[in-house]
Amino acid sequence: MEEQTAVTALAALAQGMRLRIFRTLVGVGPQGMTPGALSAALRVPSSTLSFHLKELTWAGLVTQERDGRNLIYRPAIAQMNALLDYLTAHCCEGAACAVPGPATCTTC
Repeated sequence: MEEQTAVTALAALAQGMRLRIFRTLVGVGPQGMTPGALSAALRVPSSTLSFHLKELTWAGLVTQERDGRNLIYRPAIAQMNALLDYLTAHCCEGAACAVPGPATCTTC
């Protein structure tokens, strides 16, 4: 991962509502959620949700797919794992580390 990509992703997550949205989508996994379901789950107006989803999508942390009349938003698990790998790449300066590696999602 490039440094600028990591900065963009971290900047997107550095806002409370976007972090809540992302964590909710990660929680449901690859099935994703519609904006209506996300709005209800997070108790946030759809216009606010739309703004934050756009930012997360632009940062590459969320994908959007049309399913008939619905939009489905899904977490970009590969991008999330790449960000975690980037952040921990130089952990303990390459020496054996007592801290376990990042918890990556292998079921998604």
